[in-house]
Amino acid sequence: MLKRVSTVFLCLMIAAVVVTAQSKKSAVPAPDKAYLQKIWDGWATLDTANVAKFYATGPHTFFDIAPLKYGSWDEYEKGVKGVVAGYKSARFTVNDDAVIHPHGDLVWATATVAEQMTTTAGKIEMGNFRWTVVFENEDGKWLIVHEHVSAPLQ
Repeated sequence: MLKRVSTVFLCLMIAAVVVTAQSKKSAVPAPDKAYLQKIWDGWATLDTANVAKFYATGPHTFFDIAPLKYGSWDEYEKGVKGVVAGYKSARFTVNDDAVIHPHGDLVWATATVAEQMTTTAGKIEMGNFRWTVVFENEDGKWLIVHEHVSAPLQ
């Protein structure tokens, strides 16, 4: 009888630990519009070091306006450095059409983003582009594991 009670007690303890761990993990608030804007404020600095903290490392796919795609944050960071080198300032605003869809440890969001960028030659470029992003909760931090940025055809 003592063995049975000990076994039941051990199972209850394990279940309590699992439930506690799961509730702590899911207690991290999902990204909101302010978090999305924080990411784009980082991009506005034109320094990839200011946005690296938002992206997961490893083999993830990121689609940007050009080139077609990157297979990891390292590829993305390297490629974007060449693009932003042609600009001296930028401003990005996540528009009011942002929609965020939490689903457990994943969140996907869509928005249009208004951009104003000034080239090193002084030309001002303005427009809107589309942004779709997938976040994963990794150790209590929401990191981008997939991103798609595109502009409408002119």
